[in-house]
Amino acid sequence: MSKKRIDIYLLIFLFLFLFTVDYSFLDSLVVKFLESDEEAFVSRIVDGDTIIGNNESIRLLGINTPERKEKYYSEAKEFLEKEILNKTVQLKFGKERKDLYNRTLAYIFLNGENVNLGVVENGFGNYYFPAGKDVYYDNFQEAWNECLKKNINLCEKSKDICSSCVELKNFDYKNEIVVFGNKCDFSCDLTNWEIKDEGRKKFIFLKFVLNGNKEITIKVGNETGKENVLFWKNENYVWTRTGDTLFLRDEEGKLVLWKSY
Repeated sequence: MSKKRIDIYLLIFLFLFLFTVDYSFLDSLVVKFLESDEEAFVSRIVDGDTIIGNNESIRLLGINTPERKEKYYSEAKEFLEKEILNKTVQLKFGKERKDLYNRTLAYIFLNGENVNLGVVENGFGNYYFPAGKDVYYDNFQEAWNECLKKNINLCEKSKDICSSCVELKNFDYKNEIVVFGNKCDFSCDLTNWEIKDEGRKKFIFLKFVLNGNKEITIKVGNETGKENVLFWKNENYVWTRTGDTLFLRDEEGKLVLWKSY
């Protein structure tokens, strides 16, 4: 038999094979071979963004939830308990596998759903990407926007009369400067209002009134005594260069405004 005829027979065989093979089976084998994800049995919920799975601490990627004694701390923890406690979940990893505390960093999936997204969409945490934006970043922004539409929990809009007066005039994150203005003719008492980044850094206005049609500048540093300037003390920096979000909340913790970059 000539080589040409053998080649033809081989092509025919390959053609028939491709039509009869179970593609879904082959795909699953390829995915399993290439997939670096792991499974974990969730035995404990530490708080709204940390769990114990396979006897190790796992920090949920893409989110930051309230600390103990902060509003919605318990609700965030209870949400995870309801969703994943005593269940086997899939872990998907990001750019870094461990954090400074040697906790595993992962997105938690259950039945194909990203549980971390649910925390944000239900207003139990904000999105948080200190290592830089990844492939899930847009999904978390969408989840936050859905939360804002629902107007629930951490996304609930402030009803303070001054929430419509105070505006962000300048957000110079490179130089660690934030400027707010009061566009109304009357004064606004901002005592106990707070500025927060995506993480744990927080500035609280202490006994401060922003007069009508005036501005206030907040800078990172330990200086004092400058007119119309307040200082975010005991911090070397606040705003992460790879991307961050400013949240301004009123005395009751309700959202006044937010700005991402």
